[in-house]
Amino acid sequence: MPRTGPQRLQRTRGTPADDAPGLPKIGRVTPVEALERVVHCLDRAHETGFKTKAFVRALEVVRATPPEEIAQRAADDTLTKLDGVGAVTATVIREALAGGTPTYINKLEAETQVPLTDAGAAYRTALRGDCHLHSRWSDGGATIEAMARTAIELGHEYMVLTDHSPRLTIAHGLSRERLEQQLADVAVLNERLAPFRILTGIEVDILEDGLLDHGHDVLARLDIVVASVHSKLRMDGKEMTERMIRAIADPNVDILGHCTGRMIGRRPESSFDADYVFAACSQFHTAVEINCRPERLDPPRRLLQLAVDYGCYFSIDTDAHATGQLEWQPHGCDRAAECGVPLDRVINTWSADELLQWAAVE
Repeated sequence: MPRTGPQRLQRTRGTPADDAPGLPKIGRVTPVEALERVVHCLDRAHETGFKTKAFVRALEVVRATPPEEIAQRAADDTLTKLDGVGAVTATVIREALAGGTPTYINKLEAETQVPLTDAGAAYRTALRGDCHLHSRWSDGGATIEAMARTAIELGHEYMVLTDHSPRLTIAHGLSRERLEQQLADVAVLNERLAPFRILTGIEVDILEDGLLDHGHDVLARLDIVVASVHSKLRMDGKEMTERMIRAIADPNVDILGHCTGRMIGRRPESSFDADYVFAACSQFHTAVEINCRPERLDPPRRLLQLAVDYGCYFSIDTDAHATGQLEWQPHGCDRAAECGVPLDRVINTWSADELLQWAAVE
């Protein structure tokens, strides 16, 4: 039986958490909160160099140091004697202790906002969740709770946690046993964060023969499964097409992740027959991901338009590996608007219950 898009219900947003880490607050912030916000802004700007690493290191040091010692060092002007705390970091700490918003945070807030066109804003306003993101359980930089609280602050009602599967060892992919542990943790967090919901999921590798990197018994337990190619990206086009279609046809797969595998300026698109692939997505009602990572922006516009022509479903996802990256959805929203993606076929404009109802139909 084919999936059909659920009828839209009245939208209700999750209630923002007062203590969400890494997000703006009115009034006094602690040194830890201030440094979290700096890292958030740098991640939002996709700053991956020394600057971000330096602030992450400083944040770790400040978290591990008693607050009273931080306050005393600020008074004695000895903060920089802490290993990992530099001059800029020390200034952020001192200004936070003084009760104001640190000047460096104001600067980053002004410089790192993600642009959004008026046309794209219609999509961003309609989005109720994010169906592809990672945590520290695989290769992400934040805890599940930090990602969830940031999603709440962004107005989302849910998020789908999609850490990597075990084949991707470089990303610390989740074995069956670790996935079981994560599911238990998510159940506890959902009680704490309600009405916000963390939906269970995984970004499962599409193996070279088109099979998936977890068995049916594991994948069938999850709410949403994103299937992506991460290896042998330069294989023959005919073989890649067959590989992708086999995965798309798997009843456990809900979303085809970053379909071309490209990295802009670093890695070309994989070769495959896009007509066959998107026809399969349409036939098996597997959504095509509009990946919002700035280095991916996948699929390219010509392929996104082709997927629209085939009547596919879509999911506008950040593929976030840090809290700041959860703000990247405007990149995909603008591209969706440019290519005329029907808003009612974007699955993460639906409520969590509607999304689960759609995913449950094979």
